[in-house]
Amino acid sequence: MGISPVLWQFLVKWLHNSALFPAEASTIAPYTDELYFFLILVSIFGTLVVLALVVGFSVKYRREKNPVATQVEGSTLLEATWTIIPLAIFLLVFVWGGLLYFRIYSPPANSMNIYVVGKQWMWKAEHPTGQHEINALHVPVGRPVQLTMISQDVFHSFSIPDFRVKREVIPGRYSTVWFQATDPGVYHIFCTQYCGTQHAGMIGEVTALTPDDYQKWLKESTSGMSLAQNGERLFASMGCNSCHSGNAAARGPNLAGVYGSRLTMNDGSQVLVNDAYLRDSILNPSQHVTAGFAPIMPTYQGQISEDGLIDLVEYIKQLQSNYRVQQTQLTSESNQAAPTTPPQSSNEMVKP
Repeated sequence: MGISPVLWQFLVKWLHNSALFPAEASTIAPYTDELYFFLILVSIFGTLVVLALVVGFSVKYRREKNPVATQVEGSTLLEATWTIIPLAIFLLVFVWGGLLYFRIYSPPANSMNIYVVGKQWMWKAEHPTGQHEINALHVPVGRPVQLTMISQDVFHSFSIPDFRVKREVIPGRYSTVWFQATDPGVYHIFCTQYCGTQHAGMIGEVTALTPDDYQKWLKESTSGMSLAQNGERLFASMGCNSCHSGNAAARGPNLAGVYGSRLTMNDGSQVLVNDAYLRDSILNPSQHVTAGFAPIMPTYQGQISEDGLIDLVEYIKQLQSNYRVQQTQLTSESNQAAPTTPPQSSNEMVKP
């Protein structure tokens, strides 16, 4: 904006201390605020110009000075001026906003992913290493954090004003947003989409920690099982390993290393295997049949929660070989094939 950094910090801090503006606590916040204040300045300038013209014309063309109406001819230069200048400003704002949008919704490749599930009326955060939080979120300072969010019931909207983060949380579809906290502290989480009678109580806190404090928090709050480990247990208990074993005769496609690749479907189309695809292929398998396989996978719609889907997706994302899948399948088959002979009585066990 061409404003001194010192003056900018003074302005932002003064507004924050006056309870008129949230703090700038993320890397994206200054860029968002620059566009916001630019729009305010343009609006103020436009209002003052219109007000000056209204007052000036009211004085200049009042009845005492112009008892007879004066015919004013049009001016091509004037019309071009008030058309071209606003158009240029609008195009500038459009390009500026577009660049900012892509910056906000394009997370860096090294982002740490955290899952967030919205429910009436709470936020549940799930860390890949197994930590679970309700209406709370712990993040490290200085590291990009991507939130992969979904709603379990109705529309919600996840907002952290101090980070300039706001994203709709929709049932049946993942949405993502990212931020990088700059200052340790505690910041508010709000739901900004009316979601029911207790909407106002759907709040929480983000705690930004230094890297050392964050590692300490991870160790102290671990549940003992990562999301991928939970997903592995669910994968086996639901019998998924019987079809997705990676063997040549397997009835389902090989899932090892599939995340991030492109699969060819039975209709010849290609799809990118991401979180959304994995989730939808579990719930609606008949719509995602991989080339060379029959549509025999049953749907798990209504049989697995959003938390369970997150565990399965995280497990498949990290699945790089089929060794454990095949070992689990062999163990399961061995248990099923083992004879179930009744235990001998004490008399039978005694030799004559």
